[in-house]
Amino acid sequence: MNQQEQLILNVDDTDAARYARTRILTKAGLRVVEAASGTEALALARELRPDLILLDVKLPDIHGMEVCARLKADPATSFILVLQTSASYIGVADKIRALEGGADNYLFEPIEPAELVANVQALLRLAKVENEMREMDRRKDEFLAILAHELRNPLVPIRNAVGILNTRAPHAPEWELRARATISHHLDHMVRLVDDLLDVSRLSHNKLALQSRRTAVQDILERALEATRDLMQRKHQQLATEMADPALAVTGDEVRLAQVLINLLHNAAKFTPEGGHIRLSAAAAGGRVVITVSDDGIGISQGRLEEIFGMFAQANGLGRDRQDGLGIGLSLAKNLIELHGGTLTADSAGLGQGSSFRVELPQAPPDAEATAVAAPAQAVTGNTVPGPRRILVVDDNVDIADTMKELMELLGHQVEVAYSGGGGMRRALQSRPDAIMLDIGLKDMTGHDLVRMLRADEATRGIYLLACSGFSSDEDKRQAFDAGVDDYLVKPVDLDTLAQLELRRPPAG
Repeated sequence: MNQQEQLILNVDDTDAARYARTRILTKAGLRVVEAASGTEALALARELRPDLILLDVKLPDIHGMEVCARLKADPATSFILVLQTSASYIGVADKIRALEGGADNYLFEPIEPAELVANVQALLRLAKVENEMREMDRRKDEFLAILAHELRNPLVPIRNAVGILNTRAPHAPEWELRARATISHHLDHMVRLVDDLLDVSRLSHNKLALQSRRTAVQDILERALEATRDLMQRKHQQLATEMADPALAVTGDEVRLAQVLINLLHNAAKFTPEGGHIRLSAAAAGGRVVITVSDDGIGISQGRLEEIFGMFAQANGLGRDRQDGLGIGLSLAKNLIELHGGTLTADSAGLGQGSSFRVELPQAPPDAEATAVAAPAQAVTGNTVPGPRRILVVDDNVDIADTMKELMELLGHQVEVAYSGGGGMRRALQSRPDAIMLDIGLKDMTGHDLVRMLRADEATRGIYLLACSGFSSDEDKRQAFDAGVDDYLVKPVDLDTLAQLELRRPPAG
């Protein structure tokens, strides 16, 4: 980016001073636009997005330091560099106040033309670097989203194929069952790595939204144990649990809190030898819920107790023999707990002495009515067995579509397949299925376009629409729901989830 491409907004209410600065900067080969007030400066900043604002402190309507604070507080203009100048506020305290308020530099008037140009050009170089970094960050996020989608696609037929094998031949030879379990274990590990990568990116941009509600701690613990028990059994480890009082609850995102405990239990199993011991407990203490995961594994050296929560830090306390994983699980877990207003800490007596991880969360106040209502509702859900449905699977990946068809047929449904959005629309009009399971990333049209077409046609608008996609961000889901889907599942979907799908729209009203 050359100087002519970079734009400066020159803000000063004194015509002569503003003209003089603009002339100095334009003679140096810079592009300049002008504003005579704070209000005008804020409006032009949002409209033009200049690279730098040369901002006088003493303005007629809004104090220049307040203008700077507003610019930095607005996400649309926070990246714009601000060079403040003043002939009135020339004390060290004034300069400190301006810099603490968000100014990128502060100059006392009178300013020599060469000094002004040098300061502006220095900040423009910084602006160029920051713009390049923002663009790289944007491309990184796009790459991670595409990478996750492309990695998930081959995982779907693998998971579907394992589900088909387990359903068709549950009593296979022992060697075959072991092979299937190995595939499933490493498939789950791959899915977890992909999810962790995306979550780290969302956290770094404050885009990770929590679906908070009152949740029983016991439900969170059981969900985490279900996901990690097989790993402990394979290593013949002894698991001791001290489950929470059923009335003990927190306000938070059950999926994210379970994700934290799954990570802690997975690490405990990974770093504890064959036949070792792992303990999971939960209790109330001083208005807080304390959940502890402890083991008698390799332990952690004292110098690494804080280091292990750093991004890309490997949790191997021995400092050698690099373990599997990306080294982001504990960092992600700590951030998720802090988003819930809690803390995650580690403790160990040293190498070979085992380790303990302690999660503390604010305890939700007692709610007898919620407890009374939740229990029977959960029981009803658990006993619900969806009846057979006529289903249309729409996916341009033939392996995904065909294995999903076979899997849903094994669950008792009648299934057709379409390998394109246009084919899906034609099939839907011909057969009028009860439900359509559709991919979002279709080649001939987006899944959103297909959903809108289905909802616009009187013959298909009442069909239950389930998006099954490798795109997993909250924005991806929002766009799908805005288009008209009834539900959204992230690939690969496990067999238990598919078996519980109702696959029909609830009655209107």
